[in-house]
Amino acid sequence: MSSRFDRPATYDDLVKLPDHVVAEIVDGELHATPRPAPRHANTGSIIGGRLVQPYHEGRGGPGGWWILYEPELHVGSDVLVPDWAGWRRRRMPALPTTAYFPLAPDWVCEILSPSTASLDRVKKLSIYAREQVVHAWLLDPIAGTLEVLRLEGGRWTIIATLAGDEVARAEPFLEVELDLRSLWAGSAEG
Repeated sequence: MSSRFDRPATYDDLVKLPDHVVAEIVDGELHATPRPAPRHANTGSIIGGRLVQPYHEGRGGPGGWWILYEPELHVGSDVLVPDWAGWRRRRMPALPTTAYFPLAPDWVCEILSPSTASLDRVKKLSIYAREQVVHAWLLDPIAGTLEVLRLEGGRWTIIATLAGDEVARAEPFLEVELDLRSLWAGSAEG
């Protein structure tokens, strides 16, 4: 659901929404979507599990990242909530003391659903490019695909499209193998 006002949406408009929705302000427009469906939540849980231990916690991997679930980003006049985001600790040595993140991440992961795919692909990717997020993943649990994008010269380049039951490595997390089949587990197709 998006709401149009006779003015750009404000953070006060956003906080008035109920807690059971994910609320964002994108290009001055308020967007509220229901909490993720089970397939979406399952895929998000699995991808987080694959990345948090080696990168966020540094167990069995290189460390050096903050990998966080649904952080609230305040970038320019936009308020975005990616499914996952990561900051290199050399850019953000400590977590902010605010309830949101004023610094754009180095990596975002959007898990696409029929109700959010257009917003994620069109408007949010444009904002991530503007804010110079270097890597973006678009995970589609229904189609069973992972698109890996890299920002080059201010434009997104698809550097890999992965699908099915591949075991792959994806930028910027090349040290960890991803068993894609597990991302689609529990779906009608997987």
